[in-house]
Amino acid sequence: MNPPSSAPENIVLIGFMGCGKSTVGRELQHRLSYPLVDMDQVIEQRAGKPITALFAEEGEQAFRDMETDLLIELNDPAAPRRIISTGGGVVGRAKNRALLKQLGYVVWLHAPIAVILERTRHNRSRPLLHTEDPAARIQSLMAARQPLYQESAHLKLDAAGLRCEELATGILECARYFFNNRPC
Repeated sequence: MNPPSSAPENIVLIGFMGCGKSTVGRELQHRLSYPLVDMDQVIEQRAGKPITALFAEEGEQAFRDMETDLLIELNDPAAPRRIISTGGGVVGRAKNRALLKQLGYVVWLHAPIAVILERTRHNRSRPLLHTEDPAARIQSLMAARQPLYQESAHLKLDAAGLRCEELATGILECARYFFNNRPC
C-alpha cells in the first residue's frame, strides 16, 4: 500500500448500530495490528459517562458535537494507520461525511432491519432505541441514513450474510486495491 504521505491509510467502518462495526474492527485490528479507535468508546471515556447518560443529561446534539470534534482530531495525516469504528449516526452531518472520506477507506456495513433488531434488542446502551416500537425507530433511522451512508462509503458490504472473518478478508482486499490505485 503506497498512498501519498498526506493521505491517511485508515480503514473506517460506518453503518447502523448493531451491524458489526466494533466486531469487524477488532478482527481487522487483529489482522493488521493497527490500533482500533472505537469512537463511541472514546467519547464515553472523555465524557466520563456512558452514551445513554450523555444523551439524557446533555442531549444528542452534545454527543454529535463530540463526534465531529473527534473526527477532526483523527484526521491528522501524520497519525499512525488505524481502524476506526464510528457511531451509527456519524453520517448525519455533511461535515462528518467529508471528514470520513478524508480519513481513508470507508466501508459501510449494512444489515436488514430484522437483523439489527435481533442484535440490539437486549442492549440497553442504545439511547435511540429506548422507545415503545424499536423496529419502527430502526426503520425510520435507517431510511434517513442510508443515502448518507451511500454518499460516505467507498464500499458497501452485507454484514448479515457473512461471518466476521469473511467481512474482514473482503475489506482488506478491497482496501489494498483502493490504496494502491489512488491518484497521487
